[in-house]
Amino acid sequence: MAAGSTGDKQRHMPSNIPVGPSEDPWTAEELAEVRQQLSDDVASFQRKYQQAQQELNELLTEGSEVTGRDPADVGSSNFERDQEMSLAANARQLFEQSELALKLFDQGDYGTCEVCGQPIGKARLQAFPRATMCVSCKQRRERRS
Repeated sequence: MAAGSTGDKQRHMPSNIPVGPSEDPWTAEELAEVRQQLSDDVASFQRKYQQAQQELNELLTEGSEVTGRDPADVGSSNFERDQEMSLAANARQLFEQSELALKLFDQGDYGTCEVCGQPIGKARLQAFPRATMCVSCKQRRERRS
């Protein structure tokens, strides 16, 4: 069977993604939707990251000649560069989160909290497919940050 065929896709559809105590089990259609969303997110965030990197590289190249420039222009360039660096870092983080979630999905490890090992919850994963932690663990981590 050729790679990418229907049989190949079925092999990557885990059938035992854990759910919370009051949640219904995942249907094949729901799993297909989540996997498609993750796949779309990986492609989208990768494009955004590459675009942000390209824009940052252009800013760094343009901003290398500061001799004789007005200090306000230099300050503005520095602000713009810092903003592009932040956007690139955010895009990279979203790309990496999506890529990890897709990898976990394809390995059959999707839906389990990476901290406590409990189910992340179907509703949470449908709302935020990149989640790798349950709500409780995520809240604890954010409080420590």
